[in-house]
Amino acid sequence: MTQDSELRIAVIGAGPAGVYSSDIFLRQLAKLGDELGLGTTARIDLFEKLPVPFGLVRYGVAPDHPSIKFIASALEKTLDNPNIHLYCDVEFGKDVTLEDLLERYDAVLFATGAIKDKPLRIPGADLDGVYGAAKFVEWYDGYPTGVREWPLEAEEVAVIGGGNVAMDVARELMRNADDLKARTDIPDNVYEGIAQNKAKTLHLFIRRGVAQAKFSVQELREMEKLPGVQLIIDEDDFELDDDTIEEAGKDKLTRQMVEELFAIREMAEDMEDDGDVDFEGNPADRKYYVHFNSAPTEILGEDGKVVGIRVERTETGADGVMHRTGEFTDYPVQAVYHAIGYQPESVPGIAYDERGAHLANANGDGRITVDHETPDVRERLYATGWAKRGPVGLIGSTKSDALLIVTNMLEDLSAAKEHAQLAADRDPESIDRLLAERGIKPIDFAGWKRIDAYERAEGAKEGREHKKVIDPEQFRKLAHDIAD
Repeated sequence: MTQDSELRIAVIGAGPAGVYSSDIFLRQLAKLGDELGLGTTARIDLFEKLPVPFGLVRYGVAPDHPSIKFIASALEKTLDNPNIHLYCDVEFGKDVTLEDLLERYDAVLFATGAIKDKPLRIPGADLDGVYGAAKFVEWYDGYPTGVREWPLEAEEVAVIGGGNVAMDVARELMRNADDLKARTDIPDNVYEGIAQNKAKTLHLFIRRGVAQAKFSVQELREMEKLPGVQLIIDEDDFELDDDTIEEAGKDKLTRQMVEELFAIREMAEDMEDDGDVDFEGNPADRKYYVHFNSAPTEILGEDGKVVGIRVERTETGADGVMHRTGEFTDYPVQAVYHAIGYQPESVPGIAYDERGAHLANANGDGRITVDHETPDVRERLYATGWAKRGPVGLIGSTKSDALLIVTNMLEDLSAAKEHAQLAADRDPESIDRLLAERGIKPIDFAGWKRIDAYERAEGAKEGREHKKVIDPEQFRKLAHDIAD
C-alpha cells in the first residue's frame, strides 16, 4: 500500500488494552497483511482523555505492586513505535466525535476500561463514611481529576470484597506512610494523608470461602509483609471438606491461592503466639482481620454516619454456591470501603449492555452492535478489554482479548477494502488539522517522555525512582515545554 492507502486505525484508550491491541494489530498485519490484500503497514492513532498514557497500570493498581514498573516499561516500548501516534489529553465524545473518526479511520477500537464502582446495594450504603474503592484508588494513585484529600479519621475500618482491588484497598489502609513512600511513586498529598491515617483495626469481609476467593498469589504475598500489622484469621474458615479441596486442586491458580492462604493461617498463628507481632516479629500496632464466609447485610449508622456493619455467616459448597445461615454479627467500624467490582464506562454513540456492564458487542467477539439485544453489527467499530467483556480478568487477560479482536478486524478490513468501504479521508495529517482548528493541543509520546523525565528527576531528589505529578496543568506545561 502507498502511504495514503495504508490502513488507519483509531484506538480509544491508552491503557493496557489499547496499547496491547495496537502492538498485536501491527504484528498480525505484518504477518498476514499481504495474504489478506491489506499490505503490511498501518498507522495507529491512540487517543487518551488523560494527559498521560497507561490507564489502569498508572491509575488503577496500588502503587506498591512491584510488577507495575515492568508492565509500564513494556507498554512504553510499544508506544515508542513510529507507526503508533499518541494523542493524550484528547477526549472522545468531546474533542473528537465518532463521525470525525469514521471519516478518517478504517476502524475504531474502544479500549476505554472502567473507573466507576458497581453500587453497593445494602441498607446504609448511603451513610457518611461509606466509600467506593474506585475513588479511593484514584486518590492514592494521584488521578489527575481525583480528589486531593481523603478522610482517614476512622480507627476501625471495614473493607468488603473478595478480589484484588479489595486487597489493594485494605493494604493501603494498613500501610506505614514512610515505608510506602520509600518504595513507591506516591505524590506528597498521598504521603501526608496516609501519615495521618488513624486506622488501627481493619476487617476484610469475603462472602465466600477460602477456596472461592479471587485473590492473586502476588496480592497475598504483599499482604503478608506489612510492617507493624498483625494478621488475624478464623480457624473455622479453613475447615475445608474433601470435595472442596478436590475441586480447588483442579485449577492451578486456585490451588496456589489456597496454598498461600494456608501459609497465611500459619503466619497468623505465629504472630499471635509470639505476642501480637508483625511478620518480622516486631510489636504490631495495627490489626488486620480476614473474614471468609462473611456477607455484609447492613451498614449501621447514627446521625447519618457509619458506626458499624452487620455481617451474616455463610456456607459455601464445593460448587461455589453460597448459602446464608441466618447467623449475624455486628462489628463496630466508622468507615466502610466496598470493592465489589468496577463498571466500565459507557461511550457516546455506542450501545451499552447494562447486564454485562460492557459495550454492546456480538457474542463477545468485539464487533460493536446496534444494541445489546440484537446481533446486528455496526461496521468498522470494535471493543476490547473491559469495554468488551466487562470488569473481569487481570491485565494479562487483555492480550488474549486483543488477539481475538485483531483477527476479526483484519478479516473485516480485508472485505471492506475489497468493496471500497474504507475511510474516505486518507490524509494522515487530517486529524492534526482538525484538532488544531478546535484548539486542542494533544500530548504526544515526546511530551510524555518529558513528563516522565521530570517525575524521575523529582523522585531522585528524595532517593526514589519516580514521583508522580498529579496536576493536569503541570502535565501540559511539562509536555509542551512551557516555562513557568
